[in-house]
Amino acid sequence: MDHTSAPERPDIIAAIRGGDDSLGMEGEVDPATATLEQAVFWRNIYTEILAMEESVLERIQQLMADQSPEARQEVELTNVPVVAAQAERFRSRLGFWEAACRRIDARLVAGPGNLPVVAG
Repeated sequence: MDHTSAPERPDIIAAIRGGDDSLGMEGEVDPATATLEQAVFWRNIYTEILAMEESVLERIQQLMADQSPEARQEVELTNVPVVAAQAERFRSRLGFWEAACRRIDARLVAGPGNLPVVAG
């Protein structure tokens, strides 16, 4: 087996991406500079994907219930961690976008000349 080509394998790339919540999706803008429209769009995208990943994890658990102990152990060691890591990445990215929505909304409510007062 040629280990030098491993990084080019889609499964390896997906596993690495799954564990890195700093990686956004293709076309995703920076939450720090996003407009409210962009922030709402990406919040909705991550909500949708996270719901799917949670459904996948739930279905894996259901299927594992009928497997032999050996098969179940292999699924727990291979499939579950990858899907769980992806779900956690999407949950984290969703958190970035939820925070961006709140920040932008607060800025819009305050208005350009009415910055919120910070108690000190």
